[in-house]
Amino acid sequence: MRSEPIPRPFALLAVLAAALFLLPLAGLLVRFPWAEAVGALTSPEILTAAGLSLVTSLSATALSILLGVPLAMVYARAQFPGLRVVRALTTLPMVLPPVVGGVALLVAFGRRGIVGQFLDSSFGIRIPFTTTAAVLAATFVAMPFLVLTVEAGLRSMDRRYEEAARSLGAGRWMVFRRVTLPLVAPSLYAGAVLCWARALGEFGATITFAGNVPGSTQTLPLAVYLALETRPEAAIALSLVLLLLSLVVLVALRDRYLPTS
Repeated sequence: MRSEPIPRPFALLAVLAAALFLLPLAGLLVRFPWAEAVGALTSPEILTAAGLSLVTSLSATALSILLGVPLAMVYARAQFPGLRVVRALTTLPMVLPPVVGGVALLVAFGRRGIVGQFLDSSFGIRIPFTTTAAVLAATFVAMPFLVLTVEAGLRSMDRRYEEAARSLGAGRWMVFRRVTLPLVAPSLYAGAVLCWARALGEFGATITFAGNVPGSTQTLPLAVYLALETRPEAAIALSLVLLLLSLVVLVALRDRYLPTS
């Protein structure tokens, strides 16, 4: 695409906008504790939080795929009254303040919650302030990214391939497994990676619904928050690691959300 001249006022505003994003990131690089980085990143509490973050984010991604792909198919293929309302409500966590999401999860799954009190009284299951709560919180805020990405892939695919498979006698499950799934695989992959990255960085809903219990619910973002008060060098080092992970995800998926030139 041919470059076009940009009016000077727009160029100046663009520079200011870029600086708003780049200066804080440059600050992390400048203040990165190179000498203490290895010790800060390999301390037992940080390694425990990193392992828990990995388990939590991968579990949330797997749960999002299991539940999100059927939901995306309903949004892309079904028609029923109130579909737009339901779709808006289930994608609301993308713009909802995470702390509000944590409060909503407590209301639903807390010991006195709508579902939580039944689980507690009938099965003795208590979800809040457990690793399961951390997984549910991450799933709650991250699944919409997968749902919307897969829904877009389903809407853009050529459905004639599915019709051809049905005409040859393939059942619904075989059509989905052998035709639909391979065609939306790139969208599913992109959605899963975005979902994982969002789950890995989840903070607000987790600390509200699951708490900040070392070894049980204290994920990397929570460890950064805690370390900022007592060990700023560890907080900066962890922040840069999470930043680099996010950057890798965005660069790898650039063609999924930006038009190619």
